[in-house]
Amino acid sequence: MSEVRVRFAPSPTGPLHIGGVRTALYNYLFAKHHGGKFLLRIEDTDQNRYVEGAENYIIESLKWLGLTPDEGVGFGGPHEPYRQSERKEIYAKYAQELIDSGNGYYAFDTPEELDQFRAEAEAKGQTFIYNSQNRDQLNNSLKLSADEVQAKIESGQPYVIRFKIPENETILLDDLIRGKISIDTNTLDDKVLFKSDGMPTYHLANIVDDRLMEITHVIRGEEWLPSMPLHELLYKAFGWTAPRFAHLPLILKPEGKGKLSKRDGDKHGFPVFPLEWITEEGTAKGYREEGYLPDALVNMLALLGWNPGTEQEIFTMDELIAQFNLEKVSKSGARFNPEKTIWFNHQYIQQKSTEEILPVFQAELAKEGITANNDFDAKIVELLKERANFIREIVQQGKFFYQAPSSYDEKAVGKAWKEDSASLLGEFIQSLESLENFTHEPIHDVVQNFVQTKEIGFGKLMMPVRLAMVGSLQGPDVPVIMELLGKDEVIARLKNIILTLG
Repeated sequence: MSEVRVRFAPSPTGPLHIGGVRTALYNYLFAKHHGGKFLLRIEDTDQNRYVEGAENYIIESLKWLGLTPDEGVGFGGPHEPYRQSERKEIYAKYAQELIDSGNGYYAFDTPEELDQFRAEAEAKGQTFIYNSQNRDQLNNSLKLSADEVQAKIESGQPYVIRFKIPENETILLDDLIRGKISIDTNTLDDKVLFKSDGMPTYHLANIVDDRLMEITHVIRGEEWLPSMPLHELLYKAFGWTAPRFAHLPLILKPEGKGKLSKRDGDKHGFPVFPLEWITEEGTAKGYREEGYLPDALVNMLALLGWNPGTEQEIFTMDELIAQFNLEKVSKSGARFNPEKTIWFNHQYIQQKSTEEILPVFQAELAKEGITANNDFDAKIVELLKERANFIREIVQQGKFFYQAPSSYDEKAVGKAWKEDSASLLGEFIQSLESLENFTHEPIHDVVQNFVQTKEIGFGKLMMPVRLAMVGSLQGPDVPVIMELLGKDEVIARLKNIILTLG
């Protein structure tokens, strides 16, 4: 096999959907598995749908996920430019080549004329298809003289260049995921390839760029499967060898039918975009801003349509690259599971070292107005990360380490605070004041001695102590909490709850 070259070719029409991210991931994994190249091409030929900021969003998303292109927009490479709007002259040349070879023709039909043909066909219970059945009767260069065609073009009359689909042929296709497919050319329409404004349609630009950029495999979503026969015919018309095609299954809604949409995310409270997307209408959630780790998201997406055939669920990027192949990609849609995505994030937080988590944790602390303290912060992360699905939850669960409770949970007070709690804590303070080695083991010994001497249950002392430290009855082992807070802070909090609750 020659060098594998694949491309991710999104249109900058808005934020990158999670389905597009998976397409990029599978292209990346396939390229790296074969020691090949992964390209980013921006397909912006439809300027009416162009959205400012979408291109930078796509690039930033790929970088955040670790899917850095080897070539492409923002990354350079030997086939620049990689932005289709900057390649217009190239497409015009190939559109003319199709005209000259008889595989393409000029069509001057107006939108109104075509609408009328569609309405007439619909009235008869038929579907209007612009193809060999009627092209000779329509307003195009196949029935006009060369002089008439030239006159129309020179007068500025709008036109398109259509591809002339061969009639009465059977096209045999071979998709790396779908297998063998046969198509009757009489069911296809003569697609528009080029417009008089100098811009190509997706079909022409896509084929020409894939050829010139030496793409060997086209891995894209199944919504492009109906275009595969046309693309194969275009390659044949140019006398080129087509790349291998692979059409990925849809990512389906968590429940019900149809593919995953932003509406599903809004309904169930999860993102469908890798990064936050802000517009005048509002803000759409992003996985990054919601606290998901990029490698957790990559791991989840890799298994959303691909199965290595084992029970393994947690994969490093290197493991994904080593094991990925298109043969194990499913033909059927993969149902999105938001809870499983959270599970993956939890697993990755557990795997990360405290040093890796610390910068993100401290950034979350800063949002709360808390100044970083590396040694202390590292201890909090180490203590609490096992419970967390998101790093921000470590801050939420451990905020009492940085800020003394300003109030106490009412239900916890009702359960933990008794008539003699204030006097009991006053005596407990005296026991702590004499403790020189204020670490959890000696603290535990003091607690044991205190409850045995007082002949009381362990909870009678420790529940109000926990309430004083935390503000609720949550949190890790109380002696560990006390060690981290230090003697002075512990005693201050005990005194505060005595004053507050009496």
